[in-house]
Amino acid sequence: MLLLAVVAAVIGLVREARSSSPPPTAGAAAPSPSAAAPPSAAATTTPPPPATTPPAEPTFDRAQQSIDDPDSTWVVVDKARPLAPLDHAPADLVDIGGRQLRAEAAQAMRDMIAAAAAQGLTLSVQSAYRSYDYQVDTFRNQVARFGEARAEIQVARPGYSEHQTGLAADVGGGGCDIESCFATTAEGQWVAAHGAEFGWVVRYPDGAQDITGYKYEPWHVRYVGVPLATELQRTGTRTLEEFFGLPAAPGYPG
Repeated sequence: MLLLAVVAAVIGLVREARSSSPPPTAGAAAPSPSAAAPPSAAATTTPPPPATTPPAEPTFDRAQQSIDDPDSTWVVVDKARPLAPLDHAPADLVDIGGRQLRAEAAQAMRDMIAAAAAQGLTLSVQSAYRSYDYQVDTFRNQVARFGEARAEIQVARPGYSEHQTGLAADVGGGGCDIESCFATTAEGQWVAAHGAEFGWVVRYPDGAQDITGYKYEPWHVRYVGVPLATELQRTGTRTLEEFFGLPAAPGYPG
């Protein structure tokens, strides 16, 4: 009898606890459709990034240096564009192998010669700066020997020579110096391909005589600095006249 009384007491306690618990709320008993529904595909899809245009190549500034100032490394000298003044002489000439070039050009020439030597090639400077007075004597002698018309084909008038700028040089190597055969040597081919890396360009290229006024001279190189030399090579522009939109200069005016 005692055992039955204990069991009855336990059952009563359980019923009392259940009756005292609060009834579930409507929100808890019935979750809202928005909470229960899985997110839609539209809500979880990340929109594609907006289309972007790749940045344009920076435009080469063709006006960053003067093409008229004789002290500029970009000065353009040809049969229609004499130096001003005619007897201009650079102030920063330095020696290079018994010749002279402006300091910046001389260092670039040393670097180019060293790089060629590292490839087993031998380059040498055969001619470089020529003063106005030197050009006067040279031109006079050529006129005396061949007449003025032929002299003007072979050498520049005083004041019209790139050599007078201190930025031009005649190079040789491979058994050919200051001759068209230089183009067939390993040295000549290397200069044509790699000169721009040091700021040098072949100034009088093949087939451009009607523009430059001079026949093909693979040995005549002109220092214009690495940026301009690289741009000329990149764009495939043969001459400074074409690059800067200057008139052709096949001969002297008048």
